[in-house]
Amino acid sequence: MHLEHVAIWTKDLEKMREFYEKYFNVTSSELYYNQRTQFQSYFLSFETGSRLELTTKKFLSDRAADSLGYAHIAISVGTKNDVDFFVEKLVEDGYPLLNGPRTTGDGYYEAVIQDPEGNLIELTTD
Repeated sequence: MHLEHVAIWTKDLEKMREFYEKYFNVTSSELYYNQRTQFQSYFLSFETGSRLELTTKKFLSDRAADSLGYAHIAISVGTKNDVDFFVEKLVEDGYPLLNGPRTTGDGYYEAVIQDPEGNLIELTTD
């Protein structure tokens, strides 16, 4: 078994797709649109085969921070130097660095940033 994909509700589907394409070299599917429900989504595929689904629809409600459920996604970017490079690039482009880079108690070298809509992304080594 393996995790097939993770889905994230978004306010600005196109902005989020552009962010993940720019920084994480994903390939996007064509836009899926259901006229009846007005649900829209893109599947973003990483080179390793894992996928992220970005979704939106009318009348989404805001989610409270630090609530039960989704906490973060972790994206392995390579080496410690790669983590540092991504952090520098993302911070330079205005995305907040919330933690790190650092080696955690469980041995990961990681940093935590936010995507354009505040979702947490843990950048980590292989």
